[in-house]
Amino acid sequence: MERIVILNFGAQYNQLIARRVREQGVYSELLPPMSSIERIKGDGLSGIILSGSPDSVYDEAGRKCDPAVFSLGVPVLGICYGMQLMTYLLGGEVKKAPVREYAGVHANFGNSPLFKDMPDSTVWMSHNDMVTRLPEGFEAVASTKDCPNAAMQNEGRRLFAVQFHPEVAHTEYCAKFFSNFVHGVCGCKGGWSPEGLVNELVEDIKKRVGDRRVVAGLSGGVDSSVAAALVSKAVGDKLTCIFVDHGLLRKNEADEVMHFYRENMGLNVIEVDAKALFLEKLAGVAEPEKKRKIIGESFVRVFESEAKKIGGAELLLQGTIYPDVIESGAGGASVIKSHHNVGGLPEKFGFELLEPLRPFFKDEVRAIGEALGMPKELVWRQPFPGPGLGIRVIGDITEEKLSILRESDWILRDEIKKAGLDKKIWQYFTVFTGMRSVGVMGDSRTYDYAIGVRAVVSTDAMTVEFADIPAHVLRRISNRIIAEVPHVNRVVYDITDKPPGTIEWE
Repeated sequence: MERIVILNFGAQYNQLIARRVREQGVYSELLPPMSSIERIKGDGLSGIILSGSPDSVYDEAGRKCDPAVFSLGVPVLGICYGMQLMTYLLGGEVKKAPVREYAGVHANFGNSPLFKDMPDSTVWMSHNDMVTRLPEGFEAVASTKDCPNAAMQNEGRRLFAVQFHPEVAHTEYCAKFFSNFVHGVCGCKGGWSPEGLVNELVEDIKKRVGDRRVVAGLSGGVDSSVAAALVSKAVGDKLTCIFVDHGLLRKNEADEVMHFYRENMGLNVIEVDAKALFLEKLAGVAEPEKKRKIIGESFVRVFESEAKKIGGAELLLQGTIYPDVIESGAGGASVIKSHHNVGGLPEKFGFELLEPLRPFFKDEVRAIGEALGMPKELVWRQPFPGPGLGIRVIGDITEEKLSILRESDWILRDEIKKAGLDKKIWQYFTVFTGMRSVGVMGDSRTYDYAIGVRAVVSTDAMTVEFADIPAHVLRRISNRIIAEVPHVNRVVYDITDKPPGTIEWE
C-alpha cells in the first residue's frame, strides 16, 4: 500500500494535511517527529511531509526530526515550520519575519512540479519566522509581497518546502497542490479508499480476536455503531455490545437507540442503567478535563462489571477515530480535550483495546458503514459525544440543568427537522451555559439561564463552520425554548468556526 508519512510537530492543521493526502487516494498517517527511521520507512513509504508547528527552530525545546529523513530516497515536503526546519537542518538561515503574515495573501509561483497548472493565486499564511537564506543547492520557487522565499526546492534531491499552508481551503488551489505532490512528485497511483479496506479490516480483526470474547461500548453514535458492525461481521457471537445509560443522554435517546440496534442491526446488546453511578461521580465537578476523565473511567468500570456477568471478555471494542486521538494530544500535538475513550481512560483496566477505526476520519467511517450495508439513518446520524450532555452543561452537573438542556435540545432538533435542515447541518445541539441574565416575561423581571445553540457544517470534524440558519428559524427556536423550558430567558447562537473554537464547548 502506498503510504505518505506526516511528521507531526504539533500544528493545528496537521489533521488537514492527512485529509488532503487521503483525498488523493493515498493512505497517510501522522507520526511523532522523533519516530525512528525504521518506523517512518515502514511498508510502502512514498513520501514524507514535515508539518507546521507553534515552535521556532532556534528554540532549545523546539521539536526536531532525524535529518536522515532527507536521505531516504523519497520526496520530502516541508510546510511552514517544516520549511524552516528543513532549512535549519540543511544549513540555511531562519530569522524572525519583519512582517508577519496571518491571512490569505497573493503568491507568485515559479517553475516547480509543486505548482504545475497552478496560476499565481491566494495562499494562506500564518507564521512568525521566515527563511532568509536558502540551504545550498536550493532555489526559491514562490514569493509574496512580504516573503521572498515563500517556497523552495532542490529538485535533484526531491526536497520541497512551502512557507504557506496548502492544506487549508483558503489556499485557492489546495487540491491541485496536493495532487501535484502526491501524484506528480511522489509518483503515487492512488486507489486507496476506506470502503476498499472493509475485507482487510475484517480479516485483521479475526486474527486479532482469535478465540477470545469482545465487549463493545455502544453509544448510539456513528463511530461505535460502525465499529460494532465491523467486528460483528468478523467474529459474530463472540461480540457482546453494552449500551450504558449514564444519565447524560438526550430526550428519549435510550429507547430510540435500543430499538434501532435490535430491530435494524441484529446486534446482541445489553442495556445498563448506570445513571446513579455517573451522576454521583460527577457531583460538584465543574472542570471539563476532569469531567471527561471521570466519564471515561466510569464507562470502563461498567464494562468490566458487565464482562464478568457474561463469563469474561479480554477485548474492549471502542469507536475511537483519528480526530479523537489527535485532539487528545497524540503524536506531540497539544491536548485540546481528552476524549473519554482516549485521554479519559484510566491508567489500569482489565481489557486489551480493540479500535479498528482509529486511523479514520468521520467521513471515512461513514463510508465504511455504507460498505457494510448499515442503515443510512444510522450511518448519517448526527454525531453525539460519548460523554453526552455531561460536556454540554458548563460547570457542575445537576438533574435540573440536565432537564433544561434535554428539553431545549429536543426543541432545537424538532425545529431543525421541520425546517428541512436536518440533512444539511452536520451537527446541532444546545448548551447549558451556566450564565444567568436579567429578562422580562409577563411584565415581570426574571433572572434566569441563557441557552446556547450550536450548529455546524463539516465533513471530518477537524475544521467546521457555523451553520447559516435562516433568521426566521432561529427566531422560532428561541421563542419556543423560552416559552416551553422553565428557567430560560435568553437564547444565543454560537457563530464560532473551528479553529479557533471546537465543536463542543467543553
